[in-house]
Amino acid sequence: MEDVSDPPFRALCKEQGADVVYTEFISSEGLIRDAVKSTMKLDIYEKERPVGIQIFGANLDSMLQSVEIVEKSNPDIIDINFGCPVKKVVSKGAGAGILKDIDLMVSLTAAMVKRTRLPITVKTRLGWDHNSIKIVEVAERLQDVGCKAISIHGRTRAQMYKGEANWAPISEVKNNPRMHIPVFGNGDVNTPEKAMEMRDKYGLDGAMIGRASIGNPWFFKQVKHYFKTNEKLSPISLEERVDAAKRHLQMAIDWKGEKLGVFETRRHYTNYFRGIPHFKEYRMKMVTSDDAKDVFEVLDEVLDKFSNHEFV
Repeated sequence: MEDVSDPPFRALCKEQGADVVYTEFISSEGLIRDAVKSTMKLDIYEKERPVGIQIFGANLDSMLQSVEIVEKSNPDIIDINFGCPVKKVVSKGAGAGILKDIDLMVSLTAAMVKRTRLPITVKTRLGWDHNSIKIVEVAERLQDVGCKAISIHGRTRAQMYKGEANWAPISEVKNNPRMHIPVFGNGDVNTPEKAMEMRDKYGLDGAMIGRASIGNPWFFKQVKHYFKTNEKLSPISLEERVDAAKRHLQMAIDWKGEKLGVFETRRHYTNYFRGIPHFKEYRMKMVTSDDAKDVFEVLDEVLDKFSNHEFV
């Protein structure tokens, strides 16, 4: 969720019912070198709580130093990302790259638990590849060294984001009689029905939502409504969508400045307005303009042009 789960986006998700939000993942090496892009990601706000700061790395000294830096932002949780499959992260032994060295994964977690008063949680994948899935054992070992919760993506690193996520091994972790920490599932939870299946069929403590929320902060509200009533909420109106897109853009500009604010909200527009026919012209205007004023004007055009469109 790099360049996605920033403060503006997290604020929108929180308003729509997200129970816990996490920062974009932050490089421990970037933090200890005071890299601007990394340190800026430490910004958190009271209205977000509970909020976790997620860091990644594979060097023990760097990770321990980064813990001390992260603590100054006073998050509620420090989450270690042992799941990112991106090549530039994995090639350094970080993210899902550490799944090749489970002993290092466990010892690094143990050292971080000892270094901070804050709860340490872990996000990971089933394994490096199909032949190395030992997630039940791995989760147990992480728990035994003090990890307070674990979120598991139902794919291996080799799968990247291809195929369907397999939640059965995550359920095995949860049903291990030795496990007592919360176990959260991740991967392909893109409808309220799937969220309910993860809870009721697989018995997990909750779902970590990523891609389904991009340009769709209402997803959290929709899931909670479905859990409560077993019925789907009415579709989000065009007015609500335009208002959210405007607020998102303005908050991003206020936080990052116009250039970055405009650039980094672009990926959300497709989902904000998914389902509108013949929308390509307007989407192209929004994702190619570098001027905030132009984007706001296009959003006004959208509201006027498609005011009669009904979402389903």
